Amino acid sequence: MIIRSFDAGDRDAVIALWRDVFPEYADASRPQRDPALSIANKMKVQPELFFVGAVDGEVIGTVMAGYDGHRGWVYSLAVTPSLRGRGYGRALMMHAEAVLAKLGCPKVNLQILSVKTELRGFYEKLGYRMDEVVSLGKRL
Repeated sequence: MIIRSFDAGDRDAVIALWRDVFPEYADASRPQRDPALSIANKMKVQPELFFVGAVDGEVIGTVMAGYDGHRGWVYSLAVTPSLRGRGYGRALMMHAEAVLAKLGCPKVNLQILSVKTELRGFYEKLGYRMDEVVSLGKRL
């Protein structure tokens, strides 16, 4: 797998991947989860922290990161379901972490939905631990 920065030509492949991996993106009744809008927004803020993984030129994974000078965040880690278990997700995470570390980021945060319990084990194998915090959010 080659990991590289997102390019505008990747848009349709990333949208298809996210609709497959993140069912909430496929739900048209939830406009706040529009993958095209997520991509457009990321291209306005730290686009250099949006990565795709490609095998034989085909996008098979994504990861987005952000850094505010205090903490780093990782979002939208996705790997084509039929290709999971081959280390692609781990490689994408390691890449995002390395780029954040190079920026001076001391800690990386991520969130997973509590109902997606199967994901917790994946992240724990990568050294992530549950922080004893309550995550609050507000849709604008």
